[in-house]
Amino acid sequence: MLLNLLYVTIKIALITTTMIIQKYKRTFLPSDFKLTDWSSVQPFYDQLLARDIHSVEQLKALLTDWSELEGMLEEDAGWRYIHASRDTTDPKAKENYEYYVTAILPHLEPVTNELQKKVLAAKDLSSLRQESAFDILVKKIENNIRCYREENITIQTDIQLNKQKFAIISSAMTVEIAGKETTLQQAATHLEDLDRSFRKEVYDKIQQRRMQDKDKLNELYSTLIRQRHQLALNAGFENFREYAFVAMHRFDYTPQDCFTFHEAVREAIVPLLNELAADRKKTLGLAQLQPFDHAVDRAGRAPLRPFADAAELIAKAIKVFESLDPCVASCLRTMQQMGHLDLDSRKGKAPGGYNYPLDETAVPFIFMNATATLQDMLTLFHEVGHAVHSFETHILPLNAFKHCPSEIAELASMSMELLTMPYWSVFFPNQEDLHRAQKEHLMHVMSCLPWIAAIDAFQHWVYTHPYHTVEERAQNWDRIFSSFSDTITDWTGYEEAKAHLWQKQLHLFEVPFYYIEYAIAQLGAIGVWKNAQANPKQALADYLNALKLGYTRSIAKVYQTAATRFDFSREHIHSLAQFVRKAWNDLTV
Repeated sequence: MLLNLLYVTIKIALITTTMIIQKYKRTFLPSDFKLTDWSSVQPFYDQLLARDIHSVEQLKALLTDWSELEGMLEEDAGWRYIHASRDTTDPKAKENYEYYVTAILPHLEPVTNELQKKVLAAKDLSSLRQESAFDILVKKIENNIRCYREENITIQTDIQLNKQKFAIISSAMTVEIAGKETTLQQAATHLEDLDRSFRKEVYDKIQQRRMQDKDKLNELYSTLIRQRHQLALNAGFENFREYAFVAMHRFDYTPQDCFTFHEAVREAIVPLLNELAADRKKTLGLAQLQPFDHAVDRAGRAPLRPFADAAELIAKAIKVFESLDPCVASCLRTMQQMGHLDLDSRKGKAPGGYNYPLDETAVPFIFMNATATLQDMLTLFHEVGHAVHSFETHILPLNAFKHCPSEIAELASMSMELLTMPYWSVFFPNQEDLHRAQKEHLMHVMSCLPWIAAIDAFQHWVYTHPYHTVEERAQNWDRIFSSFSDTITDWTGYEEAKAHLWQKQLHLFEVPFYYIEYAIAQLGAIGVWKNAQANPKQALADYLNALKLGYTRSIAKVYQTAATRFDFSREHIHSLAQFVRKAWNDLTV
């Protein structure tokens, strides 16, 4: 992902402001070049491999042209992925995506490995590494070479194709609610209904539908585990966890640090879950608190519905961002005008949400499944945080500097959720509803940490025990999940659903070991928000300055620039938990 950024300026008139988009201008590839097959792009790689490198300047020129070449391929792959996820039933979109995976990537990986070895062999490499950004880039290249094996190319192709099967299986899951076929995301909104018997009916239908495909998803996950374990063995690693930490360039923490985080969450956050669950059970007047009782309002109020449809969601979000920072609002308007938003939930659409950077276009794409809930509003704010990050970094000289590790990327998105809180009155003009929404989000901020820890701990177990059975997997998930859950909720009658809750987490199938980043970033985001309570303008400025760095500095340095801490110790987590708890106690609802 190395992309040259020489630009032409295009002015796009917006409703209230004019945003300047700096669109990518090619200097190595012909301006009208389009990828057709591998033979169409191979000559450009051959040119790069044939170059003589006798100076730092020539080495940087190689990296710049390589960046442009890979930037073109990244965007081509991006659009194929976007189209395939927008409609998983579209055979042409599926074919186009699979063509890239099977006919482009297998050729791309070996030539990339050769270019990486060429960079490491350059005599002026040590001079290049004196610059922080290039030192990080070189360390990533060293890791890539360590992980590369030619025999893994076929396995990686198969993994890419299998990953897509999760979206296909999940997107086909629908249930009938009140005579209407709905996606599981749409059905889940009814779990906020005040009628407990109706909530139970909906929850039962959702879980029954999930259980119809539990064996299929277990089989898919088992296949992916075997394939990933073989990748690791081929590359000389003991297991896929050891491989993944190198492949993901985790220079700043180790598996042991993850275990420290797990224990800190058990000690500092799980007791809070028990307290909240006990209060919920008491307030609702229940003899048993069951899984379908966690989304309903404890005070018996109707569910918060901050918007009616995607159009209203966008319009209101733009007003929120106008109050926070007009430039952020301009980013969202630009994406809207360019058709780079797909927000509503519908049958056949892949689950989840994402912001996809498009480096040649210079304007990213936001995908999500909105169903008019508070969480949907927050999902958009989250993805806009990623989008702003894309806008802020697009002028960096190499694509490698723009594409950040998730610990940095998620700091951008999670901080945005919290920084928008003072302006939510656009969605909630009634103060009671406003405070209720803010309080619910703060509760979510803390209560999501145990779920993240559970998913991360589960992955550590899965990939260090690659030959486990499906039964052992269910037993160990139940053990791990229970250690991060409250002891108040009664799962009687839902034991099978509980043993397979992990199957709804797409990261396990599609991006293994990518999840603890959300927790690390959430802690950093709380720090950004804490600063905003004292000086909102300075906190926003620090946040944006951190985003501008991209991945030209270490994770810790980026966090420091945002005036927050890269720290997931027990003491730090406990301190932040107390701060958030005081904040939600101060909200009168």
